[in-house]
Amino acid sequence: MTLTAHNISFLARGRYLLRDISVSLAAGEVLAVLGPNGAGKSTLLKVLAGEHGVADGTVTQNGHDVSKLPALTLAQERAVMPQATSMTFPFAVRDVVALGRSPFRKISTRMHDQTLVERAIALADIGHLADRAYPALSGGEKQRVHLARALVQVWGMDGDHAPVRARFLLLDEPTSGLDVAHQHALLSVARREARQNGVGVLMILHDFNQVTAYADRVAVLQAGEMVAQGAVQDVMTPDLLSTVFKSPIRAIPDPDGGAVLVSQAASG
Repeated sequence: MTLTAHNISFLARGRYLLRDISVSLAAGEVLAVLGPNGAGKSTLLKVLAGEHGVADGTVTQNGHDVSKLPALTLAQERAVMPQATSMTFPFAVRDVVALGRSPFRKISTRMHDQTLVERAIALADIGHLADRAYPALSGGEKQRVHLARALVQVWGMDGDHAPVRARFLLLDEPTSGLDVAHQHALLSVARREARQNGVGVLMILHDFNQVTAYADRVAVLQAGEMVAQGAVQDVMTPDLLSTVFKSPIRAIPDPDGGAVLVSQAASG
């Protein structure tokens, strides 16, 4: 069961933002999407989510063309955490999180929904914000609220209503606006969803170290084209990254024996 783009191209105002791209997200894996500003990362995520149609190619979710799937089915199988969300109504944080349960309104119970909402609030570390008005929060706090909202959506149902199809969590620059501790906490939650719940996780990242630490595979975009994809250790090489980002990159062994750190080389 996968979320797959088959040779897709996307046009906006006569210009290709994506050209002939194929990429697949499998259940239980974490796929990082990396690339310079304007590479087409967010556009790719929106196409995979079914929010944008394509000029060429197809996008399939669990074997079905997303352009032909009912909106309810899309929402029950995938959740999206956008880069920014405009919400001016003074909803309480808990109510914003609960919006993620909307696709399951007819098959879930209020008690089950409340249980999932409280669980997600705890995972996102926003318990102290639960009764506050959403518009009054900082940017980073809002990011964590939308992580919780996406989690309660992607958790779907259990028991007799357990999904037989894979579920997908799409995160557009989820660490923006977060302090270092909350960045790693969020990425740990996302990876745990893949490992423990079999969710396919796609996340757009800018930090090379986060890619090497949390992703299974990585797709690198440049100017709307796919320039590399594969296992992290195969793609995250200094030569490729230096070429794509037009800046000298070097690999430094982690003294603790973990993932290789990739950083910008000092000039001079």
